[in-house]
Amino acid sequence: MIATHKVRTNVYLDADIKAKAQEIFKQYGMGLSDAFNIFLSQAVLERGIPFAIKLPNEETLAIMRDIEAGRNIEEVTLQTMIKEMDAIYDAKA
Repeated sequence: MIATHKVRTNVYLDADIKAKAQEIFKQYGMGLSDAFNIFLSQAVLERGIPFAIKLPNEETLAIMRDIEAGRNIEEVTLQTMIKEMDAIYDAKA
């Protein structure tokens, strides 16, 4: 096993996101430190953020504003979705 020099650091995280992420990492048998080390290793290898970060386009921003304001929202049930999918499937058959 390769010995590495480790340092302690402090970061401020959103508590809810941290808890949700820890549950995901737990499924892989790793802790938050392991996940951060993987992220940092990939950032070094990629020489940047190791995934695409995109800003929403104007259409998506408008939809997000509508949702936040409670406009143009339609309640959809699972039954409604199933009926719509059945109709699409029947139309293709």
